[in-house]
Amino acid sequence: MPIPSQYPEIPLPEIDINTFLFERVDRTYPDSQILFRDAATDRAYTYEQIKTLAEDFGRGLVHHLNWKKGDVLATVAANAIETPSITLGALRAGGIVSPANPGYTKAELAYQLQDSGAKAVVTNRVALQNVKDACRQIGIPEHNIILLEEDDHSHSHHHHQDRPGQGQGQGQIRSWKSLLVAQRTGTAAERPVAISPKTDLAFLVYSSGTTGRPKGVKLSHYNITSNILQLQIGEQENVTWNGSKTSPGIPGANGQPDVVLSSLPFFHIYGLTVLVLNPIYTGTTSIVMSKFSIETFCEMIQRHKVTYAYVVPPILVLLSKHPCIPNYDLSSIRMMNSGAAPLTEELVKGLYKRTGVRVKQGYGMSETSPSAFFQRWEDWLTTAGSAGWLIPNMQVQFRAVPEAEGEGESSSSDEEEAKELPAGETGEVYLKGPNIFLGYHNNDVATRSCLSADGWFRTGDVGHLDNQGNLFITDRVKELIKYKGFQVPPAELEGYLIDHPSVGDVAVIGFDSKVLATECPRAYVVLANGSAKSASTEQRRAILSWLNQRVANHKKLRGGLEFVDSIPKSASGKILRRVLKAQAKENSEAIEKEIEEDQKLRARL
Repeated sequence: MPIPSQYPEIPLPEIDINTFLFERVDRTYPDSQILFRDAATDRAYTYEQIKTLAEDFGRGLVHHLNWKKGDVLATVAANAIETPSITLGALRAGGIVSPANPGYTKAELAYQLQDSGAKAVVTNRVALQNVKDACRQIGIPEHNIILLEEDDHSHSHHHHQDRPGQGQGQGQIRSWKSLLVAQRTGTAAERPVAISPKTDLAFLVYSSGTTGRPKGVKLSHYNITSNILQLQIGEQENVTWNGSKTSPGIPGANGQPDVVLSSLPFFHIYGLTVLVLNPIYTGTTSIVMSKFSIETFCEMIQRHKVTYAYVVPPILVLLSKHPCIPNYDLSSIRMMNSGAAPLTEELVKGLYKRTGVRVKQGYGMSETSPSAFFQRWEDWLTTAGSAGWLIPNMQVQFRAVPEAEGEGESSSSDEEEAKELPAGETGEVYLKGPNIFLGYHNNDVATRSCLSADGWFRTGDVGHLDNQGNLFITDRVKELIKYKGFQVPPAELEGYLIDHPSVGDVAVIGFDSKVLATECPRAYVVLANGSAKSASTEQRRAILSWLNQRVANHKKLRGGLEFVDSIPKSASGKILRRVLKAQAKENSEAIEKEIEEDQKLRARL
């Protein structure tokens, strides 16, 4: 039987995102409330300014670019305090927003622009050349490139139009401020576009593609508004504009506004929902970082007395191990919430012991808008390592993990064959609720492989609920290593290894060994101090020996351990195992020799 959320159901209005955020009758914070402040410049926007700019930008798209309902605006830029107004302006005009990583290569960018059917692109100077090249390749005219200049406060609002000769075709590229239409024209630009919240798309976000090319995830207005309301319950409404709430055992904000540090990329669904849209609902002030460094992150906490931060595990690893941390006062932090990849109990406890920072965990993905589970604030330590409770209006079930191997799309027959498991047993996680995506763009095969006709989404994650209803994710179905029939979760081994004092970062993959005639675990380790070149054989043996004492026989690193200078990751912090698997395949001859030598050594012992 499907397991419902432990929270009571909440009312979820069927309205578009702009109406949801800007036409609320229950908003308690004032129009003058500062919602977004730039970490580098201290520039800021109030609620009233964001709403006005969104309306003006939406009118401008219609007036200048003949924007129609369903047109796609791609955003390819670092975090900026203008992002909320641009995003909501495009939605106001009936558009669909497709955020892309500004670090993409020309080819990666061209793929997303073409697949999404983008009509125009908002970007900044750092990504401009790649955007121009990608647009030229797929036929987007240069005058449909809109420049979001990060330092445009220091020039005139129309400075890009005033200087038409800069760069190749620079005169045709528009400043975003030159598009703003403030006057009420009485034309089509002024009339609101009719939105069907459950069927009309708001966002086309692209999955991180850990096992292949990114897929466009179709998210409706209703998906997003529902998830923002579900998020409030998941956070127990503890993040507020007036510091009025907390949970047992957690310091309050003492009547001061909660201040949220926004360091996660806005182009990822995690950042888009919780950092771009949610602050307009809660009225909290966000300190927006355009790029991440651990020193700036800590400096912003100290300077602005930040009380809350959404983070990913790599940030927590830095907080746990980086030598700069003792130089900063992080005591204002009431709580952090981690997502994108599983957290270990050891990391949660180690971080608190070193810094006094509490961190809880959530679980979700692009296809769930993104939130599905949240650890309750008071449970951050007692259920460390879990992702907490299912949020309201959702259901979960666990099904037997299919035996089929390979990294391609799962066949639809897998779902038919997968046996539903009793609560408490470990299986593949299936979810249903108002925040589940509508399908993959231009990819019916992928949609059918994971989304049933009655709305059940097959996540590809493996986990279980404890007897209090807390979710523990153990691994991905496609990432489970199968050693002689035994399933080995890479995340479990990574959790052990990251706790070793010499390990700064780690990834574990499955290596298909001809010598062993089976897949076996192989680790890639970044030293906490020192480079891969400086690593010694003794360090390798010490780490292997340390791990072997902690795991069952079938989980030992029979595929070896290699020191590297960095682990390849997506923008959201997920390990790109396919990159490491490709490297291992290229070096398979040398790896097999290592395995053979290790086998001989074991035989002699």
